[in-house]
This record gives sequence, C-alpha cells and structure tokens, in this order.
Amino acid sequence: MREMVLSKAMIGHEGLIRKLGLVLGGSLAIAMAAQVSIGWPVPMSLQTLAILVVGLSFGSRLGLATLVTYLGWGAMGLPVFANGGSIASLTGPTAGFLYGYVAMAWLAGLAVEKGLARSLVSTVACGILLSGLLYLPGLAWPALMMGKTMPELWSVWMAPFLIGDTLKAVIAAMIVWGGWRALQLRRD
Repeated sequence: MREMVLSKAMIGHEGLIRKLGLVLGGSLAIAMAAQVSIGWPVPMSLQTLAILVVGLSFGSRLGLATLVTYLGWGAMGLPVFANGGSIASLTGPTAGFLYGYVAMAWLAGLAVEKGLARSLVSTVACGILLSGLLYLPGLAWPALMMGKTMPELWSVWMAPFLIGDTLKAVIAAMIVWGGWRALQLRRD
C-alpha cells in the first residue's frame, strides 16, 4: 500500500474526470490556504502546508499539474495568492516562492513515488528539506530582481519563517499519514 500515493489508494486516478477533480480541488485548497496569511512583503501563509499535502498525497505528476493550475488561476487575474494577490504577484517580490511551489509539489510527489517518504519520520524529513529548498528560488528572485542583500534576505525573507515552515512540514506529514491510517482502518 505504501508504494502508491494516498489519493490513488483512496479514490484511484483512473479516468480524466477524477484527475481533473483532484487538480481543481487541490488548487482550490491551496488558494484557500493562501488567504490565511499575515505580513508583507513576504506573507506567512498556509500555502506551503497545502502544497506539501497535495504533493505528498497526489504524487509528482498530479502535484505538478495542480500547482501549474494554481499559478494559471493567478495569471488569469484571480485573487488566489496570499493577501488576495493575482497576476502582479507573478513578477512581484515573492514570485520566486510562487514558482518554487511548482518544484516543491513535484518533488514531494516524487519522494513518495520513489519510496523516500515511507514512514512518518521520513515524510517529515522530506517536507522539511523541501521547505528549505523553497528558499533557493524564493530568495534568488528578490536578490536578482530587486538587489536585496544577504542580510536583508535573512532578516526579512527567511529567518522569520523557518520555525513556521518546519511546523507546517510536520503537520503536512501528519495529515498524509493520518490519511494512510484512516485508509488502513477502513480496510481492516
């Protein structure tokens, strides 16, 4: 059972309608999580929690499709990003994080598919690692586009978020493993 992703184990991925439902539902969940945010220019939101849950639950391809759909909604002008942001966010100060979310979901799904996230502990470790990797595009964007210095990036764009990102990675892993446990109990 652990070799496949949670969403496939629960409802299957057979058929275009089911896949479309997962992608649309997942991107809507991420959009709603993004609205639970505080702060500016880099808001602290529940986006990364939702993205990790999507990636760890959907697998790499559906996770990727979900995030591309999510960014597409923002590109169409829908207020799906943190603080009701839309198209301007795709070139604004946090654009690097938005683009990094696509890789985060894909890599989370790939970790599950490759067996790197087999236990709760390894799933938490994957989530923390991916949350850390998100800072690469997230910080590169303001450094390159806005000339931000490393002390500015550390104090405003990274340090305030490390504990929250770690906690969100733990919660995401617990949600996914809770889903596996519920599925196991339902089958027993």
